[in-house]
Amino acid sequence: MVTQNIQLGPKETKLFFTLEEEGRSIFTANDAKRILGSGPAYWLVISGLKKKGRIREIQKGKYLFIPARAGIEGYWAEEAYVIIPYLIEEYYIGFWTAMNFWGMTEQIPHTVFVVTPKRKKRRVLEFGNQRYEFVTLSRKKFFGFVEEKTAKTKFNISSKEKTIVDGLMRPQYCGGIHEVTKVMWNARKEVNWKTVLEMAERIGVNIVLKRLGYMLETLEIEPDISKLIMKQIRQYPYQYLDPTAIKKKIEYSNSYGLIINITKNELLGWRDH
Repeated sequence: MVTQNIQLGPKETKLFFTLEEEGRSIFTANDAKRILGSGPAYWLVISGLKKKGRIREIQKGKYLFIPARAGIEGYWAEEAYVIIPYLIEEYYIGFWTAMNFWGMTEQIPHTVFVVTPKRKKRRVLEFGNQRYEFVTLSRKKFFGFVEEKTAKTKFNISSKEKTIVDGLMRPQYCGGIHEVTKVMWNARKEVNWKTVLEMAERIGVNIVLKRLGYMLETLEIEPDISKLIMKQIRQYPYQYLDPTAIKKKIEYSNSYGLIINITKNELLGWRDH
């Protein structure tokens, strides 16, 4: 927001600098009431700061504080993760966003993917220049995340192992199955593949095991695990390797019960770069 008038009134100044002293990134209407005292005046102060570009409303009653160091025009790019705990209680950051966070891919997704067991009315939220997409997973699949932190905030994010499993389950949120394949290769020495297998089994989605076994065999890593998967999966019905690609048949993988609908070059083309 470009601010034409940045002069703050006495109460705006009190709220603004108290929040800055407290090191707050997010504050609520109740915080403003605590600082300014009861009465309707605090709503006028909040409204004034919004108009002057010093706060931005995340959702009703919750605001992002834009500190003085943002400059006279009030431009401020907060860390993308800082507002998520204020938007939703149960969540973890996952899929392509987690892949980037863990250094498994050099791709920088334009969307922050947020996994939750509770369906949100608004599946997509745009705040400033940042886009958030909420992906609902059942309680059975909602596990395998850890707490991480940056200079600004603490947040939940899927572990490296769960990130791979989620990507195999929903590759459409990761840039496609070829991107998941690249991630598996990049992280091959960093993840515990037995844990990946255990998580895939816990989810109870047959296609995840099929894709995991096929990928491990194709990448020529962890042959013992791919052989174990081959013995325990249900080959039928045959399912598509890449649900985001055109549903065509190039060949079948009888070992894993897969319809291979992308070429090896499409799957492993990243190796040539």
